Amino acid sequence: MKKLDRLTTIELSAWVQQAKTKAEHGKVIDRIPLLALADSAWFAVHICCESGKNISFGDTACVFPLMSAIKTFSLLYLLEHLGAETVFGWVGVEPSDAPFNSLEQLVSDRGHPRNPMINSGAITLSDKLPGKDASDRTLLFCQWLNQLAGCQLSLDEEMLASVRLTRSTANEAIANYLAEIGHLENIETALDTYEEICCLSGKVEDLALLGKLLAFDNGCISPQNRRIVNAVMSTCGLYEASAEFAVRIGLPMKSGIGGGLIAIVPGEGAIACYSPGLDNIGNPVGAIALVEVLAQELQLSIFG
Repeated sequence: MKKLDRLTTIELSAWVQQAKTKAEHGKVIDRIPLLALADSAWFAVHICCESGKNISFGDTACVFPLMSAIKTFSLLYLLEHLGAETVFGWVGVEPSDAPFNSLEQLVSDRGHPRNPMINSGAITLSDKLPGKDASDRTLLFCQWLNQLAGCQLSLDEEMLASVRLTRSTANEAIANYLAEIGHLENIETALDTYEEICCLSGKVEDLALLGKLLAFDNGCISPQNRRIVNAVMSTCGLYEASAEFAVRIGLPMKSGIGGGLIAIVPGEGAIACYSPGLDNIGNPVGAIALVEVLAQELQLSIFG
């Protein structure tokens, strides 16, 4: 029996309580009005195993926007549609030691985004998604994910309106700089698409089902692209804390400021968590605490 399959609901509930005490140190983001309404006490986890076993606990009915957790899957989508050579002509795979929305790093890198998991990289890739405008691109991308993963993501129009009400000046500055040096075809389309895909929303189960696409061979995704995405998540998925958590946890992970976190256990399954309180880097405190205890207790690290 595989390690994840051994997990019981009793063990999981005990470890969730442990993680929830750490989640109290997190802070719900207040820059986006609708996200600021989330209750920092909310906590949910859903685990999908290769065997077909599912185990979940907590506030699993909560619907939340994937925000930056979607970056993992826009990278996968473009790799599948356009190939690695094309995609990595636009963005790199270098870890970043600056905040996820840093213009200074982009300028010092002469306009070549370090990786697809920070905003400059994700905005660049949003500009390249297939489709005639932002709505069309988001719809095609969402349909592809739902069909492939069996999840039920949808665009949260209210959340999108809230995001646009307080559009990030940092993202605008990044997009303007990328356009100046010829990396974006259309600033507005790129930003609109980026904001829309970040407002694709679902439950923690939907995020876990997406993670399954990266956890093991399912005949849908190229094994090479799966390896690439997992590697980029391992080194870049938690922003400048990625190296620290690669050592402490040892799983490919991606977070979002909406409180979502997806962790991949290659060959075994996916762990999705929702915990809206964030640390000062923008990673969900409780979700990471839970994945850390699961990785240690079940010996899940990919590094043996």
